[in-house]
Amino acid sequence: MTFKDQSRAYQNDMSFSKRVPDGDAFTRNICDHCGLINYENPKIVAGVVAVWEDKILMCKRAIEPRIGFWTLPAGFMENRETIAEGAAREAHEEACADVEIDALLGVYNVARISQVQIFYRAKLKSPDIAVGPESAEVELFSWDEIPWDSLAFPSVYWALHHFQETKDQALFAPFSEPDDWSQTPGFEALAARYKDD
Repeated sequence: MTFKDQSRAYQNDMSFSKRVPDGDAFTRNICDHCGLINYENPKIVAGVVAVWEDKILMCKRAIEPRIGFWTLPAGFMENRETIAEGAAREAHEEACADVEIDALLGVYNVARISQVQIFYRAKLKSPDIAVGPESAEVELFSWDEIPWDSLAFPSVYWALHHFQETKDQALFAPFSEPDDWSQTPGFEALAARYKDD
């Protein structure tokens, strides 16, 4: 989608071609008439590992990608919100969950799809959860009940394991993605799709 400032009139329709702007090192979409550069940058995803007692909140996806697979509440940030606000909003939208954000758990670079995924530890303020519009099911799972064979994304696996590693720690450094994401257990088919990237 190309940005167009709706507050002003344009003499010509916008027409973009790909080229490297002066002083830049990357090919960009540049308007042939006015020189506007349409930057395309990575998206930020905010999410939570939210718990009630010893159980973790998870959602079965009702939308693509990975419809029918289990994930943590997470999604794209909106303008004018902090990462923590975005993470709490996503928990409410996907699982009707009211959460208290805790420590920053992990910052995961997912370069293959141009995303940065940021997860917090969080506590549910009550066990009252319900299906949101992007979820087919929501559930509170104990560690041994987590549907490991049906996780939606590698970052869900990482965040769950990093949560488990730090659940009894007040202070810790936030985690990052593994050196080779394709070695994440359960994601061999996904890794095969990206092996030439």
